[in-house]
Amino acid sequence: MKMYKIVTVKDKIKVTPEKLGLPTREAIEKVIEETLEGKIDSKNGLIYLSLFSIEKIEEGKIYPADPNVYYQTTFKMLVFKPELNELVIGEVVDNTEFGSFVRIGPIDGLVHISQLMDDYVSFDKKNSVFLGKQTKKTLKIGDKVLARIISVSWKEQNKIGLTMRQQGLGALHWFKKK
Repeated sequence: MKMYKIVTVKDKIKVTPEKLGLPTREAIEKVIEETLEGKIDSKNGLIYLSLFSIEKIEEGKIYPADPNVYYQTTFKMLVFKPELNELVIGEVVDNTEFGSFVRIGPIDGLVHISQLMDDYVSFDKKNSVFLGKQTKKTLKIGDKVLARIISVSWKEQNKIGLTMRQQGLGALHWFKKK
């Protein structure tokens, strides 16, 4: 799985007055952690997870009528970047009539009911379980699954589409020996 990466970012970091009493590196680290960690960069299709290292901090700049100090900073971040056709392992966190939501890293992907398995699938709403008619395979909340990413969209709503219909994909318990 290559969805976790270290990327180099060059950005102007705004250090507010309340952080100016800290050593510069520490203040910049705090600002990066507060402003970037957990944020989605839809332009580049990634989610910032954690500051990895600070590589370079240039001299701070102060602008008239602005109490902040701005530092051009080069740093490395651990990011999550899902790629088309990538295999992912996740956990079913919700089942609905139209499909199953699978947590893959910091985001949930959707396996549409038509992509759950190569079988006629029914949904037991009371127990929140999918059932394959011929195979008798079940899919319930908490199941670990192996799926393939078939679509990624970073528009108004961030969406990741998954499939488990291909050979070798599906709930891990489907493959245990009897």
